[in-house]
Amino acid sequence: MYAAWSVPLVAVSLTAASLAGAYSPAASAEPAAAAPAEPAAAGTAAGNSAATCVNSVYGAMTSAQRVGQLFMGGINAATPDQKRIAVLHQYHVGSVFLAGRSTKGTQATKTVVNGLQAKSDTVAGHRVGLLISTDQEGGRVQVLSGPGFSTMPSALVQGTWTTTKLRDSAAVWAKQLKAAGVNLNLAPVADVVPASLGKNNAPIGAYDREFGHTAATVTPHSDAFAAGFAQSGVLATVKHFPGLGNVRGNTDTTAGVVDSVTTPKSSSLTPFSSAIKAGIPFVMISSATYTKIDAKHQAVFSSTVIQGLLRKTFNFQGVVVSDDIGNAVAVKKVPPGDRAVRFLSAGGNQVLTVEPNLIPAMVKAVQARMAQSSAFSKQVDTSVHRVLAAKQKAGLLHCG
Repeated sequence: MYAAWSVPLVAVSLTAASLAGAYSPAASAEPAAAAPAEPAAAGTAAGNSAATCVNSVYGAMTSAQRVGQLFMGGINAATPDQKRIAVLHQYHVGSVFLAGRSTKGTQATKTVVNGLQAKSDTVAGHRVGLLISTDQEGGRVQVLSGPGFSTMPSALVQGTWTTTKLRDSAAVWAKQLKAAGVNLNLAPVADVVPASLGKNNAPIGAYDREFGHTAATVTPHSDAFAAGFAQSGVLATVKHFPGLGNVRGNTDTTAGVVDSVTTPKSSSLTPFSSAIKAGIPFVMISSATYTKIDAKHQAVFSSTVIQGLLRKTFNFQGVVVSDDIGNAVAVKKVPPGDRAVRFLSAGGNQVLTVEPNLIPAMVKAVQARMAQSSAFSKQVDTSVHRVLAAKQKAGLLHCG
């Protein structure tokens, strides 16, 4: 995403086990073997305790509060629009994306975040905190800057560093975000842009957002970036699955973006599989179409991509978040409500829209589909549990 510019019911058994451990880059970067998509039962007391907390909070929520957890709405980081914030509050939206650009620094950002958190929903006498995210990649994609924030070099520069240096630097950047109240970064970018395409790759290469031009370079650096964030207690998101490195058009500004190169076994998927093995808690889905994976659907609306490749083949158990499906030109032909329903039906868990004013239509469409389909309702239950498990890991749930 560069939006800052412009299943069966497993609810009861779902745990935070896959989210609870520290992120540790895997020794092997080969794609994971096929495995059941359902989360495994927690093997530790901590995992069972986390699952109990998630189930407790879920059980105490109203239906509207549960649906609200499925959404992440954008708010301008520098000049928050109170009317948009009111929409988020009215629809119980559980996550906020800080968009645009702010040079005001950590303390000013923390003031904004504190105001948002103060309006988060109360469940069983306790606040269910908001996931507060942003795009803090480096180079030309760094939403938050100013006093307290380092100036981050581009990912292409970061990719020339040793992985130790990058992990240590990422841990510092994460601490800065944490000081500003941000608990989720929509980074790192794991897309592999071939050197032959380079700057002609509009979404990634044109802005030096890639760590390098081969999976061998991108994989360890993407892992190191994510590991640094885990070390400092900020959730990370690997994006844009199954990769935007082989496209030319930018899905934020262009319709009909197609990847005719990537297959389910392409080496460009290695950074994603490695991140998943190491415990990455969030994966963002691209809005491009991948003709050699699912030619009939954009990835964000594809059960083949999400439930098949991501869940079954790579065994990802965390939160699947969409790329922006609010303002992105790639989805403009699809009515807003249908965008949300199609993404969730395909196996997605959290809808990201940088335009909160679309959330009322999206929520109503989701609620209407839930009333029509028990299977869809079960998918919603599972998605809410996944989001709450991530919140539990981030210290946003209070049980006891």
